[in-house]
Amino acid sequence: VQLQASGGGFVQAGDSLKLSCEASTIPFSRRTVGWFRQASGKEREFVASISWTGDVVSYADSVKGRFTVSRDNAKSTVYLQMNSLRFEDTAVYFCAIGRYDSGVYFTEGHVDYWGQGTQVTVSS
Repeated sequence: VQLQASGGGFVQAGDSLKLSCEASTIPFSRRTVGWFRQASGKEREFVASISWTGDVVSYADSVKGRFTVSRDNAKSTVYLQMNSLRFEDTAVYFCAIGRYDSGVYFTEGHVDYWGQGTQVTVSS
């Protein structure tokens, strides 16, 4: 598997989870990376992204103040710390590697590689 995500699970509302995604053989340098999610019956949506140097981060309004995206370039890994989880955060979370360092803009159109998805279920 080239883009391996982990860390999903079943939690209670208010709990925390940390997702990780390691790019084992995929180019990781000088590219924006981030996370999208897809709830059952809904379209996939942007969650968060981070630029190559980490100085530009972007979040969906629904997760601002609760989620934190980070990356470790030496490990070719991107993380998503999720705090104060809500029922509506329930979804399959996908990590993504962009085609280039797109800064604050990171849409599905920017994505070059997708991870296989990890399920996050939040019980109310």
